[in-house]
Amino acid sequence: MKRDLILEIGVEELPSAYMTRALADLQTLAEKKLTEARLGYDRLQILGTPRRLTIIAEGMTEMQGDANIENRGPKKTSAFDVDGKPSKAGLGFARGQGLEFDQLEIREQGGIEYLFAVKREAGRPAAEVLPEVLPDIINSLVFPKSMRWGAYTTRFARPIRWLLALFGQDIVRFAIENIESSNLTYGHRFLSSGSLEVGGLAEYKQKLRDNFVILDQEERQAMVWQQVQDVAARAGGHAMQNEDLLEEVTYLVEYPTAFFGSFSSSYLEVPPEVLTTSMIEHQRYFPVYSDSGDLLPGFIGVKNGRDYSMDLVIAGNERVIKARLEDALFFWREDGKKTLESMVPGFENVMFHERLGTLMDKVNRLGQISVNLGTVTGLSSSDKLQRAALLAKADLLSAMVYEFPELQGIMGRYYALQSGEDTEVAQAILEHYLPRFAGDSLPASAAGIVLCLSEKLHNLVGCFAIGIKPTGSQDPYALRRQALGLVNIILENKLHIDLRKILLETYACFSGVKLKFDADTTASELMEFILQRMRGILQERGISYDVIDAVFAVPSSDLTEVADRITCVDEFKNAAYRDDFMVVYNRANNLSRKWENDEVDQSVLVDESEKNLYATMHHLAPRVRDMIARRDYEGALRALAGLRSSVDDFFEAVMIMVDDERLKASRLGLLKSIANYCQLVADFSKLVI
Repeated sequence: MKRDLILEIGVEELPSAYMTRALADLQTLAEKKLTEARLGYDRLQILGTPRRLTIIAEGMTEMQGDANIENRGPKKTSAFDVDGKPSKAGLGFARGQGLEFDQLEIREQGGIEYLFAVKREAGRPAAEVLPEVLPDIINSLVFPKSMRWGAYTTRFARPIRWLLALFGQDIVRFAIENIESSNLTYGHRFLSSGSLEVGGLAEYKQKLRDNFVILDQEERQAMVWQQVQDVAARAGGHAMQNEDLLEEVTYLVEYPTAFFGSFSSSYLEVPPEVLTTSMIEHQRYFPVYSDSGDLLPGFIGVKNGRDYSMDLVIAGNERVIKARLEDALFFWREDGKKTLESMVPGFENVMFHERLGTLMDKVNRLGQISVNLGTVTGLSSSDKLQRAALLAKADLLSAMVYEFPELQGIMGRYYALQSGEDTEVAQAILEHYLPRFAGDSLPASAAGIVLCLSEKLHNLVGCFAIGIKPTGSQDPYALRRQALGLVNIILENKLHIDLRKILLETYACFSGVKLKFDADTTASELMEFILQRMRGILQERGISYDVIDAVFAVPSSDLTEVADRITCVDEFKNAAYRDDFMVVYNRANNLSRKWENDEVDQSVLVDESEKNLYATMHHLAPRVRDMIARRDYEGALRALAGLRSSVDDFFEAVMIMVDDERLKASRLGLLKSIANYCQLVADFSKLVI
């Protein structure tokens, strides 16, 4: 026989931000604890609303599975005395295991013989085991922040108010502090009154639904989105697709009902990003757009309950959003009375970092870095880059960004255009914050690319130079994210720059600042840090570790050049010429690995095979160097693979390690030169083929 298990943890409303992680952790915990308890089931579901976390194990067995328990005891040499009789250690182990000594087994492990106690434990009824397992699951659940309540010591995200625990129709009896498990649940906080007695799984789900609780989060999310779309369509538009907002709203309600509210079209004077930020971040509303993509003067909210007195609900929400938008309109108009440049002098009064100076100091350094980088990359002009660097942070002093910090850069672009600045400068102000998160877009304009790289270089060099580096999970200045952005931008735009040189030039821009580390140390540590981020990016793109190791073993400060070699070597592993090349490389490298000199005295060569190999290599070398210079790495590898027959002839005809020291040195030098040319692309000894 099988029964259904239900565990419902009833709580005060959980923060929506906790729910996704909590449900995933509960799934992992339930699977682990039930498996450890040897309790089988057909299907496990983890469901949740703001007021409850629920485990449903359908088709659970009524008995634990039997188990063979093996415990290792002392070594055989310790378990017997010199006469071959059980020692005190052996007898003590048997007694501790509840067995006679002759019931123990001797087994070999790691080449050593030990005593083992092997016992078969019969499974207990699940009804006896569950009162131990379920509290363990609850107490093992961890949240970003937990709390205690009353005089109790149990910690949970919010106070636990009830526990429903049923195995079939029987209550699983246990307690968490003063809350005892029962067969009672509760419906919607406002639309249901009193407790609801439950007699099984089907009744549990139905009673919750009848009392305005949609337990399944996926069903609830689908309901929210469908309602939002329907309401938007009736309003003559379509709702913004925002997965994060949809997920948050799903975990704010137990019974969703969407509604449409409106606001005065006069607020559309404000940039749409301001309006949508206010709607989403402050009120959890879905913005609505026309078919042409224009923001409409309305919003869609989701009520936690039925449509009763919806007119009052809509009126209340309209009053709230009006106050928000009134503030936004005021800030927009007030900021519009000033030019963006007029905000810049305020930088003198804003500290960027106590050891790196004011925001004005940073802006001045950004200008220098941008001009240097612009000259190297050939992107944009010095005038535009200087201007963009000067104005990049100006919107931080605007009233709008003070109220909505997440709009930094976005408002800077609007204010720059409003002030008559060049469009490329305005776009660079927006783009220099990109990417803001994983998967975000990268800067696209010339000035934006340069300013964005300059911002990241400044912050990385400045922080590393004064000893601020990420440690473990701690990265308060988001240096890992900035390094990832730096690598992605360089690779995306195929920029060929000497990154180490740029890091040193950036370091020089911090003149007058008391730094902890010198330029070489800072640049070296940063190169390693950035290459580690690049390694992660390449692995996410499916590049195997051995290809990365092989290419990284041939160091370069040009990340794009490294990426090009990565692509070449990755394709090389499946190329038709691979085997020929690897024979050439391995035969040359294996013998000459410890030989330092690649010089060849042509006059001492005696065999035609070695003279031919030398002549072929001498003719091939400039071609290979030229192909490497043109970044034709595949061409270089193919050319070197063409040495296969000459190398084979050489090894068949001569012995390398001869008594004649000059001849041996020339032969090893010849092999060393071949290996060196192969390793201009990668250290192929690290490839797994």
